[in-house]
Amino acid sequence: GTGKELVARLLHERSSRGSKPFVAVNCGAFPETLIEAELFGFERGAFTGAVKKRDGRFKAADGGTLFLDEIAELPLSAQAKLLRVLQEGAFEPIGTNTAVKVDVRVVSATHRNLRKRIADGLFREDLFYRINVLDVTLPPLREREGDVTLLIQYFLETFASTDGSGQRRAPKISTEACTALTNYSYPGNVRELAHAIEHAVVLAGPTEIGLDHLPVAIVQAGALTEAQQDPVAASVADLM
Repeated sequence: GTGKELVARLLHERSSRGSKPFVAVNCGAFPETLIEAELFGFERGAFTGAVKKRDGRFKAADGGTLFLDEIAELPLSAQAKLLRVLQEGAFEPIGTNTAVKVDVRVVSATHRNLRKRIADGLFREDLFYRINVLDVTLPPLREREGDVTLLIQYFLETFASTDGSGQRRAPKISTEACTALTNYSYPGNVRELAHAIEHAVVLAGPTEIGLDHLPVAIVQAGALTEAQQDPVAASVADLM
């Protein structure tokens, strides 16, 4: 939820490969038995259910960029095959010994500590050094205060409803609601902010978005912050 795929897309679009395919794969979304078939493809009859040949994501991204999200979730067998592609620019689809050449830039991402995964025997050290040519750290949303205001406006426009004339108009938002959204820490990062705005837009309808339209967690966090900043108000609140 920090925007990893967005950064990967920008790297692709602003590179010499920008006119070629951008293919994204969430390595944690596939079971261990299927991830190799998804990445490298397979021949007909290679396994039960392989009724026809299928090119994998590496072939689909040939000439362009392949984004491997949550690369730490790759099983060790797939890591070995990935290492070979990165070193030799070739792989063998499941069910064949014929090497397929590809020219792919790989951008990978993970929320895990790969050095710890290496120490635990869950990630290949040689693969780590192969993919870690350039390391970009994306801080969580709570550490990017300037981004929150921009994202609030973006999501207001994204979830805007269509008026009677067929035009999409972003709903208005009260100062109190905007302040609560801005001050929240967002443990769920950008996805949580997007959900909060969509939630508010649905509840507010054609009216201005207020505090009562925001998710309870955000409103309560804002109230707690105000109480901590004003001890007198906190004491009064306790008495009430």
